[in-house]
Amino acid sequence: MTGPKAHLTYARSVQVGTRSGVEECKHQFAWDRWNCPDSATQLKGLRLATRETSFVHAISAAGVMYTLTRNCSLGDLENCGCDVPNNNGKIGGRGWLWGGCSDNVDFGERISKLYVDAQETGQDCRAAVNLHNNAAGRQAVRATLKRVCRCHGMSESCSVQTCWTQLSDFREIGNYLKLKHGQAQKLDVDKRRMRAGNSADARAAILDAFGTIAASELIYLEDSPDYCRRNSSLGLQGTEGRDCLQPGDGLGPWERRSCRRLCHDCGLRVEERRTEVESSCNCKFHWCCKVNCENCSQVIVKHMCARRDAVDGHGVRRKHRGPK
Repeated sequence: MTGPKAHLTYARSVQVGTRSGVEECKHQFAWDRWNCPDSATQLKGLRLATRETSFVHAISAAGVMYTLTRNCSLGDLENCGCDVPNNNGKIGGRGWLWGGCSDNVDFGERISKLYVDAQETGQDCRAAVNLHNNAAGRQAVRATLKRVCRCHGMSESCSVQTCWTQLSDFREIGNYLKLKHGQAQKLDVDKRRMRAGNSADARAAILDAFGTIAASELIYLEDSPDYCRRNSSLGLQGTEGRDCLQPGDGLGPWERRSCRRLCHDCGLRVEERRTEVESSCNCKFHWCCKVNCENCSQVIVKHMCARRDAVDGHGVRRKHRGPK
């Protein structure tokens, strides 16, 4: 179903899926110098072809495919249903058989491609890179599928299992693509052949450059800008004023090093800020029907990146050394 009605039927899922991708992007890069700012998902940011833009394209395409697949399985969309693995000639493995009702990722991928890839109308290298990263995002949904099984046999002895595939939590897809972002490859394109514009020679140069790149890998064309510094033309705020986390219990290694990465390595210092917040506490319910609460104050401690020439908590003016 690809006519006008399909667009009315699926557009809502596409919108929700795109938003899910952006939210996951912000979560994955919350403690990075580039923290997936709003400008990254707007035309200004998407004009770039950096490592970070490759992630935006991939996670957005994955979010659309994921949402369409899930909504199909929930019965919220017309003309789609679950995938029945044993109808596709799949047998299974030792002690288990394909059966049940799998999430229909073929449907999700097909409709995601119809909507998301249609945004790329050019024939140049940048459009080819974006399409590749869209496909890598959809591949991530498939790569993180999990097999779910149900036991059969006397008294549920599990002598035979029936298995089907389900979507993983979207966070797993975000984690998978964050690793791919770290391994992203810069595309080496023959610039002399690319100057031919949309000619056959330029398209051949693109195909040659893609020849050694696996479909699951993220790729980019341009080096990333300095995310330490503010750059209004690119919509980048820099790291001055960003919160960071001091080492403590319950933090992963990436979060524990956020103050060094965001502040110290960008030529900034860590400033501690304490804020006193009042809230209701020790509330008691009295029959009937009244609740009495006390007012309690709590000191919230935050750490943020500040310029070195700013006055610190001891009244000492520090010299700004600039990014290293």
